Amino acid sequence: MFELIFVTSRSAAFELANRNEYHAPAPFDVFLDGVLWRKDITTNIFSLFGLAPDHAYEINIAGDAILFRTDPETASVDVRSHGAKGDGLTDDTLAVQAAITSCPWGGRVWIPEGIYRVYPLFLKSGVTIELAKGAILLGQTDRKNYPVLPALRQKWDGSAYPLSSWEGETQPTCASVLTALEVRQARIIGEGIVDANAQHSDWWSEPRAMRDGAFRAKGIFFSQCDDIAIHGITLQNTPSWALHPFFCKNISYIDMKVINPKDSPNTDGCDPECCDGVRLLGVDFSVGDDCIAIKSGKFDLGMRYQTPSAHITIRNCRMADGHGAVVLGSEMSGGIRDLSVTRCLFAGTDRGLRIKTRRGRGESAVIDGVTFEQIRMDGVLTPFVINMYYFCDADGKTEYVWSKEKQKIDDRTPRLGKFVFRDIVCVNAQVAAGYFYGLPERPIGSVTIENVSVAFAADALPGYPAMMSHIEPMCKSGWFFRFVDQVVLKNVEVTGQDGPAVIRQDVKSFRTATTKPR
Repeated sequence: MFELIFVTSRSAAFELANRNEYHAPAPFDVFLDGVLWRKDITTNIFSLFGLAPDHAYEINIAGDAILFRTDPETASVDVRSHGAKGDGLTDDTLAVQAAITSCPWGGRVWIPEGIYRVYPLFLKSGVTIELAKGAILLGQTDRKNYPVLPALRQKWDGSAYPLSSWEGETQPTCASVLTALEVRQARIIGEGIVDANAQHSDWWSEPRAMRDGAFRAKGIFFSQCDDIAIHGITLQNTPSWALHPFFCKNISYIDMKVINPKDSPNTDGCDPECCDGVRLLGVDFSVGDDCIAIKSGKFDLGMRYQTPSAHITIRNCRMADGHGAVVLGSEMSGGIRDLSVTRCLFAGTDRGLRIKTRRGRGESAVIDGVTFEQIRMDGVLTPFVINMYYFCDADGKTEYVWSKEKQKIDDRTPRLGKFVFRDIVCVNAQVAAGYFYGLPERPIGSVTIENVSVAFAADALPGYPAMMSHIEPMCKSGWFFRFVDQVVLKNVEVTGQDGPAVIRQDVKSFRTATTKPR
């Protein structure tokens, strides 16, 4: 069985119905209107491109067929008709931007095979941009030619709202190779590549410094947008965060790749910030920092606007090589709620499912309603981490942050609610099975771990389970819980650990069921 999960005028995406993590149970072929269209597909989510607009199709997989119809299209605009060369030498910025600007609502901008050297391009509401297979949008390297996005946009009445941010604060940033500001119903689709080309510029030097009045560009940046989707493309070599939707609604990333060198600074894969309704389906990440990091601003941004990141679905994705696979925080002062992560594969990340916050994030910094299930981890050093003492930033190593003495609860105290980890297999772990450390004045609310197994690599090396001050390295350690109100372990198995399977301190309620054979 399979279903249609996304469609445009020229493309469609589908998802197999099974319990496998990211990969299909076996390779399969796809027939479109009785003709073999794609062969030996190996992933649960797959896509079709090169379709005709407003056309009915039948798709068949091993005798299982469904009907679907592509969206209508008002016009098709070829960037070459506006002077784009795609020769890898010409500055094609104005030509491609002219094609986008001239395209009517419901139309498509077609970028054929070629290398198009560009500075930031700005999306338009109601317009689809399609990159053909072999098409590359290549970011040019002189950051002085990147427009600056102001931190705030002024309204007619003198008030302002956030337009751009840097690491959880409203700050001016350079525009990104693809930028959308207050755009509605836009699409970026195709089999082409958006290469921000950061490795050939100075984006990765002095990575946290403001230069020429702005912080680094992102890869693809959306601000104050609604109903935007990216389908199929590869995004690579980004100056900082690859995908950054900021104060957006109804954003989808479907069957695409995000690739950054493992040693590139702060090149997270996707960082939804103060967003409502985000889907990441079938995305393949290999990046230099966290693969997915869900955020909602540091203290001022979060407390002022109190806009949580909410209703987020992550499914059938692969996360590789980053610091964390799926991360919540640490800039989460607006809160995070209603998050579901299912049927994903984590490979070689430092941590798997990682929640990080600390004193100072604020009383609106609430994380609740989080479920992680049907996940496989291979080579993840510490599969599960909840850390309320995260030590990055200038104030991160102060006694106020690291102290384990009970502090007064005030408007700077964050809260972590209910977390469920279910049906997860972890192999070749190294540091610890899980590390959960709450605040003495406000413990983690509830942690339920059910049908979870962790097996350690025979040649495991010691490391730090969490980024917090004054802890010792661990190696092959079991489950650690401190300052948690309720822990429930049901059918949990740890193999190859040194020492006890569970260590708990200051846990109010601890329940466990007899481990069953898996």
